[in-house]
Formats: sequence, C-alpha cells, structure tokens
Amino acid sequence: MIDEAGWPIWFLIITSVLGLALIIERFLSLRRGRVLPTGLFDRVVEVARRGGGSKETLQRLAGSSPLGRVLAEVVAVRGESSDYRTAAIEEAGRDVAHELDRYIPALSTIAVVAPLLGLFGTVVGMIEIFASYTPGGGDPAQLARGISVALYNTGFGILIAIPALIFHRYFRSRVEFYLHQMERQAGILNRVLADESERTRPFDVPAP
Repeated sequence: MIDEAGWPIWFLIITSVLGLALIIERFLSLRRGRVLPTGLFDRVVEVARRGGGSKETLQRLAGSSPLGRVLAEVVAVRGESSDYRTAAIEEAGRDVAHELDRYIPALSTIAVVAPLLGLFGTVVGMIEIFASYTPGGGDPAQLARGISVALYNTGFGILIAIPALIFHRYFRSRVEFYLHQMERQAGILNRVLADESERTRPFDVPAP
C-alpha cells in the first residue's frame, strides 16, 4: 500500500506516528490518579489543621501531583491577606492548566494538517494522471498509478484526522473537568484555613 501511495504517503506516516505518540502520552499523563489522587485533599486538610506545612512537606506535596501543587500553594499562603491568597492560588492554577494542556493543541494541529497532506498527495496523483496522457495516447500503468496515489493519500489523511480530532476534544474536556475539581477543592481548603485562622486569632484588648 505504501508503494502504491507514492512518496507523499511518508509525510502522513510521520504525522500518524507523532499523533499516536501524543495520544499515548496524554493518556498516561492525564490519568485521574495522577492528577487528582484519591484522599489527597483530606490528608492536606488534616496536616494543615495540625499546624503542619513545613517547607519540605509543601515541596513534596507540590511535586506529587497537579492537585498537590495547587493545594500546597493554598497552605503556603494561608497567613496572607485574602487578595494575596487569591492571586497566588490563581497563579498556581494557571501553571497547572498550562501543564495539563501540554501537547493537546498539537493534536488539533494534526487534525487540520493531515487532510491537507492528503490533499497534497491527491494533487501529486493528479499530476501523474495528466502526465500519463501524451499525443500518442495514454499510459494505462501510469494512469492507474496516479489514481492510486490520489486515493490512498486522501483516505489516509482523513483516517489520521478523525481520531486526532476526537482525542483532542476528549482530552480538552478531561482537562476542563480536572481544573474545575482543583479550583473547587482549592476554594474549600482556602475557606477552611481562613476559618481556622479566624478562630485562633487572639482578641484585641483595648488599651486602658
């Protein structure tokens, strides 16, 4: 099939291998247990309530998962003002969102480029078809060759684009779900720590 599709098919083969590698990498990186570890939120709340949150503990938490990165930031800035905490948590969320979105736009690019590469192969096949006609008649072998190149490249380009587009939409929806969950848990933890801080704050005694 590769021989009958001609040299333009190699661009599509390279594109398909790249697309498959990106899909596998995103499947492994966006596993729920890796992004939102079960029970992590409850453990962080318990540690924070016990007065934990040393620098080493927060570094380990931030490196454990994307959710841990956001929750570690919440704990790290719990003693700051409300505006400062909000800005710090949003910045951590943007960093995590950038990490989770990695390589997903590339799948969208592949979904767009693959049909264009298939169209390029189609044009090459059409050129071979027209080249088969001479004033003395046509060459049936070259005519069949041109048709084969055109059809194989068109079909293979569409075959690559469809799964690339499907997985792009799937990964985008998964990332949006993860970000929503992290934003929700970070907000809850922030409120819990703020309430704890208010309860432990000493009352101001007016000067005599």
